[in-house]
Amino acid sequence: MTAITIATWNINSVRLRIDLVVEFLREHRPDVLCLQEIKTREETFPFAPIAEAGWPHIAVAGFKGYNGVATVSRRAFRDSGVISWCGRDDGRHVRVTFGDGLELHNVYVPSGGKEPDPDINDKFRHKLDFLRDMTAWWRTLRTADARRVLAGDFNVAPLENDVWSHEKLINVVSHTPVEVEHLARLRESHDWTDTARHFVPASEKLYSWWPYRGARDWATGDYGRRLDHIWITPALKASLAGCETLRFMRGRAKPSDHVPVIVTLEGP
Repeated sequence: MTAITIATWNINSVRLRIDLVVEFLREHRPDVLCLQEIKTREETFPFAPIAEAGWPHIAVAGFKGYNGVATVSRRAFRDSGVISWCGRDDGRHVRVTFGDGLELHNVYVPSGGKEPDPDINDKFRHKLDFLRDMTAWWRTLRTADARRVLAGDFNVAPLENDVWSHEKLINVVSHTPVEVEHLARLRESHDWTDTARHFVPASEKLYSWWPYRGARDWATGDYGRRLDHIWITPALKASLAGCETLRFMRGRAKPSDHVPVIVTLEGP
């Protein structure tokens, strides 16, 4: 496998923030960027400025108004496809395979709404069903030699130090025990490695999202959560060379509420 850098970023409207996307690509030059919450259909996706910047290979699972994911790359895809979950074609999963056989899955897990009770909140039920169905699917595909990457906005902060306050957020959607349990099962389904926590110990705080409320002092308040993840299969673990969470991007003009996470995989 040739060396590759893969970034994931919930951009919160790719058309609104296309200049920020192009700036990021040119400054950090990842081989591949997985975008979530692009908030547009494929026919209105801004292909031209991304291709002109040097990332001409683009796979989109679009959706009008919200959701939607896109994977943009400097490397050609051998093939690509959209995967749907829970009987909904709502633009949450796009898969690409590169010429060397590396598989990259770009996923946007449902946020789950505000009430963490599936009996009264259909959005939360959808989130749990999505994680459950995807877990079962990965179990059927698991092989020791599979070289796969799962990246995106998982909308779950699994560890105590993935949120600004475990005590205050334990009953808040994204950090509840049932969501953490579902994400743990997903991780076990393919023996995934959480690349960020491979380098940053669980004893340290690490966030990738900060709310827009109080945005002027987001860094001072630091009310963050780690919702954005890049996981790799065991066959890629020996190639794992680095993982960065670009916290400073939250301070850019008209930012997304999420920041990019970048993983570097070295060749053999």
